[in-house]
Amino acid sequence: EEVELKNLVVFGELGLDGRLKDTNSIFPIVLSLASKYKGKTILIPKDSFEKISKIPNLNILTASTLEEAIEVIREKKEPIKSNSSLKYNSIKLGARDYYYCDEFQEDFKDIKGQQIAKRVALISASGMHNILLNGSAGVGKSMIINRLQYILPPVSFEELLEIEKQNSLDNKKITFNPQRPFRYPHHNSSKSAIFGGRNRIGEIALANNGILFFDELPQFKKDILEDLRLPLQEGKVLISRVDSKIEYKTNILFASAMNPCPCGNLFSNHKECKCSEREIQKYKNRISEPLIDRIDLYLELREDNDNSTISSKEMYQKVLVAFEKQMKRGYFNSKLPENWEFEIEEEGREILEKAKENFSLSKRSEFKILKVAQTISDLENYDKINKKAILEALSYRKRG
Repeated sequence: EEVELKNLVVFGELGLDGRLKDTNSIFPIVLSLASKYKGKTILIPKDSFEKISKIPNLNILTASTLEEAIEVIREKKEPIKSNSSLKYNSIKLGARDYYYCDEFQEDFKDIKGQQIAKRVALISASGMHNILLNGSAGVGKSMIINRLQYILPPVSFEELLEIEKQNSLDNKKITFNPQRPFRYPHHNSSKSAIFGGRNRIGEIALANNGILFFDELPQFKKDILEDLRLPLQEGKVLISRVDSKIEYKTNILFASAMNPCPCGNLFSNHKECKCSEREIQKYKNRISEPLIDRIDLYLELREDNDNSTISSKEMYQKVLVAFEKQMKRGYFNSKLPENWEFEIEEEGREILEKAKENFSLSKRSEFKILKVAQTISDLENYDKINKKAILEALSYRKRG
């Protein structure tokens, strides 16, 4: 009997014993081509079903062996419709569901004091703003950024599929956990490790939809720091290979931390800084002005004896409020298009105009300040960007 195969696409690895095997490449391939398979049926190994069934708009047949696959086709078995429901917390905005996990493996309540730094972390997470924390060793820079990953905004189903595609390319288990990625490369990492190379996906692409954290920022190679500028600006990185060019998305929150000087003690109340002015300046100059221009939030941390705390759960409730306001606009505030028209109170405009004159702000800097001020306004439930939001946004701008 002749069997119609034109609407059937088969994926899997065939073993010498006739078994159909799952591979890490099946999920990203099917995900990348899913839109082409609308109305078609795919046949996959049974071991691939759990993860592939999360991709919407697919008709799925499964088989464990080549013999079973032939029988499935001959008998014209009814395919299973893929299911996109997830067993995680979600909020519905319009017609779209957004998923999140409210388990905080590392909690902000463990950090005593540093209230301004926590405020900056909250703003960063809420609007997905790039952040740089500068402070002596032991003030909590890395602790804050490590906890930042757990209060990032919820993910759409499409974002979650992209994240799992990245995980599969990195040989990670597919779990459909809605926690956004957190990548933490060492400062000795090679350029190909950060941006990708002939046979690998880079850290910046693996961090897509999440955080890329550079600790000890000035210690990274100069060419890596300079080459960060374009992916941070355009949200993509292009990898040239022998016979092709591959584009990866880099919609990331770039988080970074640094010491104020080579020895790390410049801001310390208890340890003496042994660095010369020349050494300090040379150290700072490793980070160029164009790269600093891509940082939305800059804060110098000092030693703090305050014992106040706030939990990640409390912070996350505020993130969710700001998230809902942003999704009504259609963008995270950090990703607002350049022609976006902000609603600003008159006093806020006057403060911004004075800042432009006093600090010779570029258009890029002005836009960055307004995006941060918009996130502050969303967190504080202001109807418009006001004087208070502008002043706070200006206080997080690096000068000199």
